Amino acid sequence: MPTLKLTPTLRNHYLHLFQTCRITPKSLPAVTALAEKIAANRQRYQSIGQPLGIPWFFIGLVHYRECSLVFSKHLHNGDPLTARTVQVPAGRPLKGKPPFSFEDSARDALTLQKLHQCKDWSLPGMLYQLESYNGFGYRLYHPDVLTPYLWGQTNHYTAGGYPRDGVWSATYINKQLGVAAILRRLAERGEVAFGPNGELVAGEAQPVSVWARFDSVRYNPAQFNPLAKELQQQLNRIAGIQLLEDGKAGEKTSTAFYRVTGRYLQGDERA
Repeated sequence: MPTLKLTPTLRNHYLHLFQTCRITPKSLPAVTALAEKIAANRQRYQSIGQPLGIPWFFIGLVHYRECSLVFSKHLHNGDPLTARTVQVPAGRPLKGKPPFSFEDSARDALTLQKLHQCKDWSLPGMLYQLESYNGFGYRLYHPDVLTPYLWGQTNHYTAGGYPRDGVWSATYINKQLGVAAILRRLAERGEVAFGPNGELVAGEAQPVSVWARFDSVRYNPAQFNPLAKELQQQLNRIAGIQLLEDGKAGEKTSTAFYRVTGRYLQGDERA
């Protein structure tokens, strides 16, 4: 399949798309649930990825799109582990006998894609590898439509796609959740962190507890709280959130906190 080079222009495009990505409100609960499930299997993904130098969450994202996070399927394409793969790439893994373990098959899938040779796990580098995993058909042949493999259920995708291999439809709507949306949610929840230029800050460390310190902030729209102001400043770093940094933890602050953490502030009647 034709490919593309990760040029500076493409890097900037990926970075811009991620920074301006907004998960559709109706999909936020589903995206949150998937992010939580991927994070819950962090150690299993790490056992595969650390020896290969591949971030655990990258494997989790591919696992979602290729296998719906089911551990009885090949990471290559979602075929059952009870036999070698039938779909493209067929006949994998080459070594061993079925049934295969998820770990052995996943290592085969990742090394087949030469991801163990990748040295760039920045945000643009990761989005490039994720798009490459599924193919650059959208960018090469339908550049007016961003791939739903990345951007499904975000403001960056509306319609257009391949209902089946090799068949394009401008009206087809891919309803799957894009992996960039899930990655965005993982970052919002502090499971992974990227710097201002997309550099990976906390890929293999323990989850970044950036929100836990704000658990003591109580819902109180009438009283100034310096920690509430700090929370508002932190929330404003997330695309799609614009809060008045007045230190008063009211409805909008609590709603934004819910979007990121899945819970409202203490004292909010919606909690």
